Amino acid sequence: QVRMVESGGGLVQPGGSLRLSCAASRSVLSSYDMAWFRQAPGKERETVAAIGWSGDSAWLVDSVKGRFTISKDNAKDTMYLQMNSLKPEDTAVYYCAAGSSWYKLLSADFDYWGQGTQVTVSS
Repeated sequence: QVRMVESGGGLVQPGGSLRLSCAASRSVLSSYDMAWFRQAPGKERETVAAIGWSGDSAWLVDSVKGRFTISKDNAKDTMYLQMNSLKPEDTAVYYCAAGSSWYKLLSADFDYWGQGTQVTVSS
């Protein structure tokens, strides 16, 4: 069974940093391509970062390049999203997700996802 639990969200001032974690069930990270997506109220879900099952491929949406980093530790069954220089427009619920197709992940089409963690960027 595929399960993922996100943590690390919170309230942060503009320019601040947060590190999100996604604890996944055993072998998920080495079996699926993984992603972080976000959804703000009234907006469609948006994939912000993705990492291939082998760890060799990584992708970031243009709006977060230079600020966010995606990584994972298969031994710990945990994926991370380091978010720096946060902006108010980054405010959303952030979800980790898994999928069997890289291109579907980039299109915000996932097979599995967690319950999400709220990130609020505000002064």
